[in-house]
Amino acid sequence: MTKNELAGTVAESAGIGVGQARSAVDAVFDTISSQLASGSEVSIAGFGKFGVSNRAARMGRNPATGATIQIRASKAAKFSAASALKKHLNP
Repeated sequence: MTKNELAGTVAESAGIGVGQARSAVDAVFDTISSQLASGSEVSIAGFGKFGVSNRAARMGRNPATGATIQIRASKAAKFSAASALKKHLNP
């Protein structure tokens, strides 16, 4: 499902226009992104928790040349599903 398809489904479910639903979906994603960028977690009851995972610097290999390279430390978004979502997926 794409973001536009999600907005269309939200519009239909909520009885609002597609433009309003697209704005709402964008606002939700922007809010989650900004909270994660600031180091906060976002918990949505019954759905799950978004957080940030810190990856340490490490050594890697260039697959084309086989040369050893240094991979910088980085941050990645992570998601942990709530038990209610797990139960919904596995009835």
